[in-house]
Amino acid sequence: MKQLLQQLNTGETRLADVPVPRAGSASLVVETRATLVSAGTERMLVEFGRANLIDKARSQPDKVKQVLDKMRTDGVGPTLEAVRSKLDQPIPLGYCHAGVVVEAGAQAGRFRPGDRVVTNGPHAEYVRVPHTLAARIPEGVSEEAAAFTPLAAIGLQGIRMAAPTLGETVVVYGLGLIGLLTVQLLRANGCRVIGIDRDPSRLALAERFGATPLDGTAGAVAERVLAATNGVGADAVLLTLASDSDDPVHQAAEMSRKRGRLVLVGVTGLNLRRDDFYRKELTFAVSCSYGPGRYDPDYEEAGHDYPLPFVRWTEQRNFEAVLELMGGGRLDPLALVTHRFEFGDAPAAYEVISGKEPSLGVVLTYPDRGGVLPTVEARVLTNRPASAKAGQGVVGMIGAGNFALRTLLPALGETGARLHTIASSGGTSGAVVGGKFGFERVTTDVDAVIENPEIDTVFVLTRHDTHARLTERALAAGKHVFVEKPLALTDEELDAVQAAAQASGRLVTVGFNRRFAPLAGEMQALLRGRAGPVSVVATVNAGAIPRDHWTQDPAVGGGRITGEGCHFIDLCRFLVGAPIRGLQVTPARDGAGRAIDDIAHLSLSFADGSTAAVHYLASGARSYPKERIECFWDGKTAAIDNWRRLRRFGVAGPWWERSRGMDKGHAAELRLWMEAVRSGGAPPIPLDELWEVSRWSIRAGALARDAG
Repeated sequence: MKQLLQQLNTGETRLADVPVPRAGSASLVVETRATLVSAGTERMLVEFGRANLIDKARSQPDKVKQVLDKMRTDGVGPTLEAVRSKLDQPIPLGYCHAGVVVEAGAQAGRFRPGDRVVTNGPHAEYVRVPHTLAARIPEGVSEEAAAFTPLAAIGLQGIRMAAPTLGETVVVYGLGLIGLLTVQLLRANGCRVIGIDRDPSRLALAERFGATPLDGTAGAVAERVLAATNGVGADAVLLTLASDSDDPVHQAAEMSRKRGRLVLVGVTGLNLRRDDFYRKELTFAVSCSYGPGRYDPDYEEAGHDYPLPFVRWTEQRNFEAVLELMGGGRLDPLALVTHRFEFGDAPAAYEVISGKEPSLGVVLTYPDRGGVLPTVEARVLTNRPASAKAGQGVVGMIGAGNFALRTLLPALGETGARLHTIASSGGTSGAVVGGKFGFERVTTDVDAVIENPEIDTVFVLTRHDTHARLTERALAAGKHVFVEKPLALTDEELDAVQAAAQASGRLVTVGFNRRFAPLAGEMQALLRGRAGPVSVVATVNAGAIPRDHWTQDPAVGGGRITGEGCHFIDLCRFLVGAPIRGLQVTPARDGAGRAIDDIAHLSLSFADGSTAAVHYLASGARSYPKERIECFWDGKTAAIDNWRRLRRFGVAGPWWERSRGMDKGHAAELRLWMEAVRSGGAPPIPLDELWEVSRWSIRAGALARDAG
């Protein structure tokens, strides 16, 4: 199938070949019939992409600070490579979509194949969406009209924040697509509406929909609103424009009545003047997109709806309310259409919205493919003919995220492996990564990797809760398996993987790359022949991530100690060279005494009397180096500074080494792994250490969460 992508580094929009997605348990696959170009959001993305690097930096000063912090800690080379990689990734465009369901997951609510639905899917011939972000299209409403629903729902949520009542006067400041849809919604709600804009054609549309138009170029806008309301002012002002200026909020305050309500739906400067709000006791709110559920992964990704008696209006229910108004003839989005393009001509639509030609509603139309699920073959995209390379080391990869793109695949490419098939659930990331690194095939079907007899080595790079199951399946299918950490989230999962490995006789390893870093090898060499125990101190400035991020969820990511702290449990095990015998975990606590499980201190004891302390910290400054590893033994000390230098104290050799390029061991691990696959030799991490570290990592995460 085709999907519209945009290059962040150039602003180019292009139609890319992507395999058809598969429905998850709580999602739908929808054949597209119409999509709407969001002139505001998508034009800004195109303009950002077309800007030069300096202008990109000026538009995102917060990102510049992050880049400078990374340069200080990681060095110039790795930082510039990360920036280039980020800008080189194309992104899907679009979020106003209508079509026909062709596949529904087992937990996809009330939807069935054949249903006409609105979704927030991108511009693509088929999309996969969670069932909570879809709504049925009523009879009599065309797919083209229905595609306006997500934009109208943004306006509707702003109205709900303003809470107007019958007969109140509401100003809609900015008459783009969202503004003009909002005018109609307010009129349907029984409000008097005043529309402000600088475009005469948009003012004419607002007047057609029943609003009082005010020309924003004529000046004294606030005074004219006050005059139109007999000096009282507007009951509410909805800011539906896009501006860098602080002036719109100031004007909105001036045109409001005492105790009026201001709601920001679009984008403006937010240097607020206290006196504006103090004198009139105004309220100010920022509306969040389509409504409750937005940016909540439990709602949007897992498909868990909010109960209606407690959350009356959600994203989905706002969609449904908009569609009901369309069905009743009280909302007319087709009056806003200025351009139509066939999907095959989609790049031309972006020339229109970013050019000087007047435009408003730009609709992309799609052919009717019958509303049936495409064949299995449509889920596999052939990039190039099969390689003539023979022998071991034919790779299938499951997962195509940032780790695969930025770290693993560049290193894997140096090993000479044959890159056969890459699978990703949605298809887009797999197509991008697969094309960039030369995979022969791209698919959305995991079975096409695990069951393909040509593939002998499977890389599992998915979310943590799938690692054990996919590893077990791949081993049972006779594949060697490289799984990104962690190997498992529970002891039961780990037992099943061990049994599968023993039964298959195939190789398995985990991406515990730090033990393969050159500086880790030098440190271990210094520790050889020591007379007494070693004490290892690993300080990890991991940085904060949101509490609702999937890695923080014990059931999905295992929590950060199991999911990421396992790296340092393994590194300590490698440096000490003796089995772990004991573990204590002390998490930080909040003001109520609850454990903060991503700020924790791990104390490990080893069979030879050595000890290790791992300080995993999410509360440090980003400008401080991320990792420091120190070893103390026999009157000697050595320290690794952020994998760039090794310092020695009381040890023969230079006490200070010049900084080198950061190397965390990924390339060395992959080289050793592919050599083992080809030769049939031992895996790079002994299996007894692999099971041992994985089991202690599971225990560490549980202790961090459950510490009373």
